[in-house]
Amino acid sequence: MQKIKYLILPLALIALGTAYYSTPQAPAKPNILLILTDDQGYHDVSYYGTKDIQTPHTDALAAEGMRFDNFYANCPVCSPTRAALLSGRYQEYVGVPGVIRTNLKDSWGYLDPKATLLPDMLKIGGYHTSLIGKWHLGLESPNVPNERGFDYFHGWLGDMMDDYWTHRRHDINYMRKNTEIIDPEGHATDLFSQWSVDYIKEQAKDDQPFFLYLAYNAPHFPVQPPADWLAKVKAREPAISEKRAKLVAFIEHLDDGIGKVIKALKESGQYENTIIIFTSDNGGLLKDAANNGPLRDGKQSVYEGGLKVPTVIVWKGKIIAGSSSDHKALSMDLFPTLVEAAGLHTTHSIEGQSFLPTLLGKTQSDKDRPLFFSRREGGTRYGGLTIQAVQLNNWKLLQNSPFAPQELYNLAVDPKEENNLIESESEKYKELNALLMKHLQEAGKVPWQKED
Repeated sequence: MQKIKYLILPLALIALGTAYYSTPQAPAKPNILLILTDDQGYHDVSYYGTKDIQTPHTDALAAEGMRFDNFYANCPVCSPTRAALLSGRYQEYVGVPGVIRTNLKDSWGYLDPKATLLPDMLKIGGYHTSLIGKWHLGLESPNVPNERGFDYFHGWLGDMMDDYWTHRRHDINYMRKNTEIIDPEGHATDLFSQWSVDYIKEQAKDDQPFFLYLAYNAPHFPVQPPADWLAKVKAREPAISEKRAKLVAFIEHLDDGIGKVIKALKESGQYENTIIIFTSDNGGLLKDAANNGPLRDGKQSVYEGGLKVPTVIVWKGKIIAGSSSDHKALSMDLFPTLVEAAGLHTTHSIEGQSFLPTLLGKTQSDKDRPLFFSRREGGTRYGGLTIQAVQLNNWKLLQNSPFAPQELYNLAVDPKEENNLIESESEKYKELNALLMKHLQEAGKVPWQKED
């Protein structure tokens, strides 16, 4: 079988990258499989004991790696988190404070063409880089995957799909294989899983390490599980509501696809030397009956339910199987963590912080590190303004609407964000507000809207 041909990063960019990174002599570099689901709720995995859902393959990852109970998405909506994850920076600093849409009048971000992305870094270390699934960071040059560091792209260029079977958004086909428009048949989740299996098997034919960013559209609405998966859930859970049954079936179908991808790693002999990350881009959407556990609110909100996401990382022989961590980390922290795990060094400025020591069982403090969250959005609900939050040492200041007062919570004693202390804790309010204002000032320096 002929090896798949991929696009090659220009030599000029590789040469530029050497100015930023050095590659020390080291044993075989680990492959990296980064699985990002879309809108999966904090407790929409059965490893947390959720009674009405069964995710055996995600549970198996938790049993074989480290579960993170305080992992946060950078933003409560799609594009900004993806920009942060791939750049290692706060999303506003790379031009994506809100959702990138097909309609420029309602698009709230434009990925900075000069931003250095994770696949660019890993290519310096000899990695083959691929994106299978959802991109959602631009529809045209220069912000398409093959121009942003990915050798191989097989997936969905746009944002949400209007239908998981026909693969269209506003009647436009955004399915691509590299730059070619394709029109495959089948459920999008099944397609992305199978394409990943094929890629993994192909990469097993040589010794080049790979980075596979597998970004599913599911379980983002419209909630469309295959009929047999829905029937199975209804038979097993007779008291479940129709809406919840559909979401559970959708996630269980997704979990099955993840299982097939992991099986391909094992059967091809690559599992032992692959770092596997499972996480979500934001919290679950409550109107689709998502389960965010005991947390307040969900997707679109800067309360905990919109930001905290299920996360597991596996690295056989490096990470203690069945372990868990309370270490607080953000999506953007994956960038420096994976760069370091690949034996590389980041020397340009990023806000992300490596938590590789935590993965390797070493003591690592998150004390005194402020965590910032923000989202820009349009319409009458937001008016083109932002909602935002800052968390520092379990104190959290937030403004969940640009037209509502700020709120202050002590998450150490009030994880459900029920007791607003802004009146009684004025000094803490002033401290966090000063941090938040400084962050918003810095973010405001960055142009983000593309001109017509």
